[in-house]
Amino acid sequence: MLIINDPLFNFLENQPAMPSPTALSSVLFFFIFPIVQSQISIPARYDGFVYKNHRVSTDSVMIDAFFDPVCPDSRDSWPPLKQALHHYGSAVSFVVHPFALPYHDNSFVASRALHIVNKLNSSATYDLLELFFNHQEEFYNKQTFNMSRSTIVSHIVQFATKAVGNSFYSAVASGFEDRNTDLTTRISFKYGCSRGVFGTPFFFVNGFALPDAGSAIDYDGWRKILDPFVGKSTARREEPVHYF
Repeated sequence: MLIINDPLFNFLENQPAMPSPTALSSVLFFFIFPIVQSQISIPARYDGFVYKNHRVSTDSVMIDAFFDPVCPDSRDSWPPLKQALHHYGSAVSFVVHPFALPYHDNSFVASRALHIVNKLNSSATYDLLELFFNHQEEFYNKQTFNMSRSTIVSHIVQFATKAVGNSFYSAVASGFEDRNTDLTTRISFKYGCSRGVFGTPFFFVNGFALPDAGSAIDYDGWRKILDPFVGKSTARREEPVHYF
């Protein structure tokens, strides 16, 4: 009789044919998370793209969002979240982390384009993200099934140039030949895995994951989540400073 003393095997062996989401999350956290952690090199800077005029501050409510630029749910989640960001202003800090889902064939290339544009002109990064959202169908698996990889990259180079400006065409194209942009896109994905991200959109508020990952949150939903925290944050900023 063969006895297997592997914790992951024993865990899965005791699960039903179709494990529950809770069971799958347990696998991810207890078995895969330590492996991912051990293989990630610390990057030179924090991953992600800071939203326009919403600088990251410890005195504000912090939202981290993991988006796939080719994911319909990520696309649908952005307008109400953007509306909420404009409502709260500097009281809320916001960072997007590109998370290329493996079953979206062109997601990694699109995420890499975001990194390239962000390096060239960070004020155009969200413009490009919104372009991807508005013309997402062009990059779906079915629409690009008969296109070569080089053709898709060339199309995305032209597409990204619309956001950053025609004068940057050569820089965007050469960005896809730069090993560093490939590595930073991989780091974004690995960072998401290290945080337990398994789909998009995926949100963290002040470092804690929100429930119902993979689903868009409407504007009223964001107000219910953020109003209590923003009130406390604003009050904290307005407290008088007492000197000795």
